[in-house]
Amino acid sequence: MKKFFVIASVLIFTNLHAQGVYRFLLLDPSPRAASLAGSYVAANDEPNVLFYNPAGIYENLSGKVSFSYLSHIADINAASASYIKNFENIGAFGFGLQYVNYGDFKKADQFGNVTGSFRATDLAFTLSYSNQLDENFNYGVSSKFIYSGIADVSSTAFAFDFGLQYLWKEQNWKFGFSALNLGSQLSTYYDKKESLPVDIKFGVSKKLQYMPFEFYFSFNRLNDSEERFKNITGGGEFRLSEVIRLRIGYDAQKRRELKLGTTAGLAGFNFGIGIKIKNYNFDYGFSSHGLIGGLHRIGVVTTI
Repeated sequence: MKKFFVIASVLIFTNLHAQGVYRFLLLDPSPRAASLAGSYVAANDEPNVLFYNPAGIYENLSGKVSFSYLSHIADINAASASYIKNFENIGAFGFGLQYVNYGDFKKADQFGNVTGSFRATDLAFTLSYSNQLDENFNYGVSSKFIYSGIADVSSTAFAFDFGLQYLWKEQNWKFGFSALNLGSQLSTYYDKKESLPVDIKFGVSKKLQYMPFEFYFSFNRLNDSEERFKNITGGGEFRLSEVIRLRIGYDAQKRRELKLGTTAGLAGFNFGIGIKIKNYNFDYGFSSHGLIGGLHRIGVVTTI
């Protein structure tokens, strides 16, 4: 466990700058993770974890597949898919896909005359691998190809994710660390090269011994020198039965950013429910953006 914190500490305080292009990579593709406010870096029990920490795909996920859909504000729609396969004595492999469609836009000349329409889309393919460094200590790496297109211009990039997880199984604790979107553009929209949205996370989860409840907590964007240790999220999952689970999450940074005047409404709060029917887990998540509106996510996880 000491090895885990040494490696994590060194990487956390590496001053990587997180700004620029491909901001869609910061969206929560998983409805379950979104309802927990994205506090998912220590999770390891469903395939969407590869988008948050590739080390999490090692544990008991072989054959699991997930599909998710996001209805964003202003008619923006997104979808994601992930699949995990474990090979004995080799490790676990995962494949992920993220897609965002921003809809149709009117094209006009300098005088305001409509001359046609154009579309904007984002796309990312992820290939992940995970294995053990030691008993209860897993690592994972991902390679990621990213594409973004607006009208007749486009941009591509290649990036890596890196993750670690330590599982203290006797006490139901899980610790996670990940560094996401470390890479560079291969081609730019025009002449200017932009930075990828690097996100360094550290989080924990704990399943209570005498209650059907598990809490999640995460420090996010630790590479941001101005917001370090301010971008905090937390959440909890309450198991009502073997069929139904209720979830709630809170994002402190989003609540600050989405505050309008003296009013924030429910901005930063997230809610969700999970329903298990036979071999299928259906999930719904709602993320409030306060007076601006809310995001709705649905998804399904099963074994093939």
